[in-house]
Amino acid sequence: MSNAMKRVVVTGGAGQIAYNLLFRIASGEIFGKDVPVALHLLDLPAMTGALEGVVMELHDCGFELLKEIRYGSDPLKMFEDVDVALLVGSKPRGPGMERKDLLADNGKIFVSQGEALNSVAKKEVIVFVVGNPCNTNCLIAMHHAPGIPRTQFFAMTTLDQNRARFQLAHKAGVDITAVDGVTIWGNHSATQVPDFINATIDGRPVTEVIEDRKWLEETFIPTVQKRGAAVISARGKSSAASAANGVIDGMRSIVTPTPHGKRFSSGVVSDGNPYGVKEGLIFSFPCVTGADGKVSIQGGLEVDPFLEEKIALTERELLEERECVAHLLK
Repeated sequence: MSNAMKRVVVTGGAGQIAYNLLFRIASGEIFGKDVPVALHLLDLPAMTGALEGVVMELHDCGFELLKEIRYGSDPLKMFEDVDVALLVGSKPRGPGMERKDLLADNGKIFVSQGEALNSVAKKEVIVFVVGNPCNTNCLIAMHHAPGIPRTQFFAMTTLDQNRARFQLAHKAGVDITAVDGVTIWGNHSATQVPDFINATIDGRPVTEVIEDRKWLEETFIPTVQKRGAAVISARGKSSAASAANGVIDGMRSIVTPTPHGKRFSSGVVSDGNPYGVKEGLIFSFPCVTGADGKVSIQGGLEVDPFLEEKIALTERELLEERECVAHLLK
């Protein structure tokens, strides 16, 4: 990876996820300790004061890699010439709001952001969507940025992968470093599929180490699927630090060649995938980054009947979401 300066825009720049994210980017956690960065912070006009406070704190850290900060509320200014777009900001789901309402409200945001990226970002920009529902928001942004290759759009499922990895380690009573090969399939939602079938613990299949298949199917998977809601219930607020950590891990996996035998989870465009998932979706698959910096879907994983059924359910949900925002994809 080049050590030329990276321009990174973070939307929702005054929000809680961004507050847990920006300082880590500025310290070199994504691109490395020899790559300078410029941060562009985008938020609503009403958040200007809060953005100013965040900028003060970034300055007060004295980060040697941080060479420039821009902030404002105009996507056309904040997205200009960026190498990476971290689309974190989105409207949260309110009481009584149905998923389709959230899709409609946030969809409009990602239409305008996709158009702005298409107009002023570098054509090599990496677009990483965090704001929920992130898969379909990513699809909308991608649709409205036809000048940017579809393979450069990603939706975050790294947080889900990290959650799944911990649950397996905890159940097996091993250090988390012993757990490898965890994949998240599908949507970042309660239909996501944390894959224990292709994961290993100390190099052995998970199903050999954790022989309780009932626990894997009926406790492990729902625990990961509902972990975000559990955090909200316990904390009174949605995941922020762990979500920011997922951004760091997910982006680092995208920009760094994947070590041999490893893989990571990310929502990517499903065109031409080897698992029979319908094309034209942003769907989480096992991925690898090649030495050329290109991300591809890793083929060859086992999909047994149980996994196949679960993948079909999450695929159906994403198709339904796409139908809900069909008017924004014209």
